[in-house]
Amino acid sequence: MQIQVLDLRFLDLEHAIAAFLVEGPQGYVLVETGPHSGFPHLQSELAAHGVALSDVKHVLLSHIHFDHAGAAWALAEQGAQIYVHPKGLPHLAAPEKLYNSARQIYGDQMDRLWGAMHPIPEAQLHAPDHGAVLEMAGLRCTAWYTPGHAVHHIAWQVDDGAESVLFTGDVAGVKIDNGPVAPPCPPPDIHVEDWLNSIQLMRDLPVEILYLTHFGIIKDKKAHLDALQAVLLDWANWMKPYVEAGAAAENVVPLFIEYVASNLRAQGVQDAGIRQYEAANPAFMSVAGLMRYWKKQGVGPN
Repeated sequence: MQIQVLDLRFLDLEHAIAAFLVEGPQGYVLVETGPHSGFPHLQSELAAHGVALSDVKHVLLSHIHFDHAGAAWALAEQGAQIYVHPKGLPHLAAPEKLYNSARQIYGDQMDRLWGAMHPIPEAQLHAPDHGAVLEMAGLRCTAWYTPGHAVHHIAWQVDDGAESVLFTGDVAGVKIDNGPVAPPCPPPDIHVEDWLNSIQLMRDLPVEILYLTHFGIIKDKKAHLDALQAVLLDWANWMKPYVEAGAAAENVVPLFIEYVASNLRAQGVQDAGIRQYEAANPAFMSVAGLMRYWKKQGVGPN
């Protein structure tokens, strides 16, 4: 099994969003597609490894957020089969509601950030059960439901009989180059307890190598997941008093941006690295997600 990390150069930044080309004994599997805005980079990265779009017969998606699945329809147009969580499948078959909801957040930046999104024929969409093992390209691909970041999240374990790795989407966090790990916490599905359970599931799986969509390879699984759990709890606990006080999100955003940036700087991340982290994991989205989480727990003024 050969795995290539494909840098999609989101917003012309290196190491913000990855896709992964897995070569098995009988062909190729692509894990993640990135946004459609990055599709030219995906195509050129594949070509650099001698792979045409039509060579990709199977696409594994961790979840349906645009930075992970936005270009899936373009691979489907080339004949690929798309594998996604059952709660995400309807949104890929009929993406209008998902796309229009995102446009309310991103406005006139939608096209620049994410590009287009078209329906995928349901005959090309597949929703495996939790723990289901799929055989493709001579590989065994196991779907592990891992909610917390999104209810429609799958971490994909891929093995060829000699090696086993885990493609973690967002549930194992964001870690760029030598920087620290950070939990992406956008609305509407953030659920801290579910995320902690998913972290434990990843701890328990018999794999040691993690592949993060944001960004790259983690070889010390235990240390990485321990650090992720600590930061997730820190961010959630930082946010709680503001929700208890009834603070408006727009007032909390600049405070949280500075909190995150100061922690990154304290761990040696320079300004260019902070821009990479912000592109992969916008702080304003985590404010919205964590505030929504606490409100759903009954925290805040009555």
